Amino acid sequence: MIRLDDLQIFVQTVDAGSFSAAARLLDCTPAMASSAVMRLEKELGTRLFVRSTRSMRLSDDGERYLPHARATLDALAEGGRTLAEAKGEIAGPLRLSVPSDLGRSVLLGWLDEFQQAHPGITLQLHVSDRAADLLRHPIDAAVRYGPPRDSRLVAQPLAPLNRRVACASPDYLARHPRPTHPEDLRQHNCLCFVWGDLVLDRWAFDLPKGQVTVKVKGNRISDDGDVVRRWALAGNGIAFKSALDIAADLAAGRLVDLFPGQGELAPVNLVSAHRSQLTLALQRLRDFLRERLATLAP
Repeated sequence: MIRLDDLQIFVQTVDAGSFSAAARLLDCTPAMASSAVMRLEKELGTRLFVRSTRSMRLSDDGERYLPHARATLDALAEGGRTLAEAKGEIAGPLRLSVPSDLGRSVLLGWLDEFQQAHPGITLQLHVSDRAADLLRHPIDAAVRYGPPRDSRLVAQPLAPLNRRVACASPDYLARHPRPTHPEDLRQHNCLCFVWGDLVLDRWAFDLPKGQVTVKVKGNRISDDGDVVRRWALAGNGIAFKSALDIAADLAAGRLVDLFPGQGELAPVNLVSAHRSQLTLALQRLRDFLRERLATLAP
């Protein structure tokens, strides 16, 4: 008989890429994870992974079996959610993808509060500035900036009026002339963020006479938004950050907004693959995050 925990470990191993990574997520040992998959393979009478001393990948049978394993686990989770929701409760796994800076600086503490209020939830958090494929990966929703590029995705607004902020530390401004117009940024060391393979070095500003886009340059580039913020805090240059990411830094005076209210709009949305995924848990989370984010809005 197939054990459900073995099925879960198999799926988690596929998603994590190795037994050791899956074991860390499931709070077990790599040996236990490996044994679970071997036990599942014995029950199925086939090899699910092709293993070598240096790598591991799904076998052809593993590729065929994976969607059925996912469907089984999803159906069980949905059954549990349906029963809980009938009682007005929310429970079961809640799988979220969040951007690095907003996730670490703002959302992490709030998600602790949310889970304490709803202890039946099992939170699975993916923190990355790379957009997760919600149509392929087992993620219930993602917190993202801007509208989804795929029209099949469902976006629910969390902070529709959020803007990007050109910001610098007092230390940097003490050593360099403070820019008085976005065009002045061309003369400064600007800290750029990379989205995928694209360097975001064109910063847009909404001025009274219309939008202005400035091509900037600098000596530091990163694909991690939190790293860019830390560089700005250390006085290494000017960053173009979401106002929500740096709300605490602005309030404490660690960073200075150079052009208040002029950075381009960067609305924050809760994005999911299908409307059927808008469970009671996600609806409660949406309302909770809307309320909390409104307290940070400039």
